[in-house]
Amino acid sequence: MAFTRATGKHRRPSRMTRRSANIAGIATLAGAGVVGTLSSPAFAAAEPVAATVEDTGLNAIVVADTLAEQIDAQAQAQQQAADAAAAKAKAEAEAKKRAEEAKRKAEAKAKAEREAKERAAREAERKRLNTFVSPIAGSYVSTAYQAGGAAWSSGSHTGIDFHAASGTSVRAVGMGTVVEAGWGGAYGNNVVVKMNDGTYTQYGHLSSLSVAVGQSVTPGQQIGLAGSTGNSTGPHLHFEARTSPEYGSDIDPIGYLRAHGVNL
Repeated sequence: MAFTRATGKHRRPSRMTRRSANIAGIATLAGAGVVGTLSSPAFAAAEPVAATVEDTGLNAIVVADTLAEQIDAQAQAQQQAADAAAAKAKAEAEAKKRAEEAKRKAEAKAKAEREAKERAAREAERKRLNTFVSPIAGSYVSTAYQAGGAAWSSGSHTGIDFHAASGTSVRAVGMGTVVEAGWGGAYGNNVVVKMNDGTYTQYGHLSSLSVAVGQSVTPGQQIGLAGSTGNSTGPHLHFEARTSPEYGSDIDPIGYLRAHGVNL
């Protein structure tokens, strides 16, 4: 003889057992089409109290499912926010990197351009300093080198004369240092410059001086004004080229200037 578990007042069915039974019963009724038709007063009287979570377990399942969906949705939202923040941070980092690279290139370009300009300026200055000019701009030779006559104590002209009105600007023909500036006897007011190549140039009969001994001069720099001081018959510039500062070491001034690129 088989024994069954006691029920009734001696042992109440467990909660899980009742919930399972209720779910199974509801499923059976639904399958038989009964749930949808149970609206008669007799059924209402037989079931006066609505099913609770403890009675059926359906509400608990629905609540649990809803809570799980909310947790999943929240987790997804948090993940999306984290992904968006990471993407934004990455984009900002890349933008910053591109900006820094562009800045570096711009600075490198500006530096290269600046250095190129500085090199060009230095080269232009080097050329200028190595360039020779005529002692009087736009003038011409009025008396040739070694011209003879009683006007010169040596019997010949030791330099060349440039036509110039009194007060005309007289320029250093090249870069050098002033070794004499003042009265020069027959030369009147004169300036002697030791050139950078070791030669000397002399400028005589000046009405006034613009430089002093020891001063450096550059090509085209004014050293005085033309005049008619000393042994002179009228305003002009007497120009000499020498191998030393001493009288008698003169060389052909026209050949000297032409050798340095000055056409007369």
